[in-house]
Amino acid sequence: MNYTVLVTGTILIVIFSWFFSIKARRYHGIARFFAFESIFILFLLNYRFWFRDPFSLHQIISWILLFGSIYPVLAGYLLLKKKGKSEQSFENTTSLVKSGIYGYIRHPLYCALFLLGTGIMLKDTGNLQLALGAINLVAVYLTSRIEEKEMIARFGNDYIQYMGETKMFIPKIF
Repeated sequence: MNYTVLVTGTILIVIFSWFFSIKARRYHGIARFFAFESIFILFLLNYRFWFRDPFSLHQIISWILLFGSIYPVLAGYLLLKKKGKSEQSFENTTSLVKSGIYGYIRHPLYCALFLLGTGIMLKDTGNLQLALGAINLVAVYLTSRIEEKEMIARFGNDYIQYMGETKMFIPKIF
């Protein structure tokens, strides 16, 4: 692994986390850092395996997850930009978005992070990759739980009601 790339990427992820969340006292950015970092390290470990044995089951599932991560991130981001009436950054919405993909799941962007990380992990599933995949799963879940507390503080009972109407990541299941 190229440690210069690892250190540079980690510094960029820290800067992103600081400026887009933590600086604004949105502490889900701390847990989200670990999701981003685990995905980044998984990519550095596995990029050489992306096209090796392309028709194996783990590669096919990997590509399905990687392509599957595109829709929730695009749909979620675009809806937040369009309907969230954000202050400063798209994360700081002043309006609770409950339509589109947000009518089915509360965290499409974090769902996309989980799908992306799992898809990259499946390219080569060594013990380190499996551990990083588990870190990604836990980090995405914790990020979502922390953000939900922030949203309850911001939107109150409307968000609590919304939580009862939707699932976190997978419609009608989880």
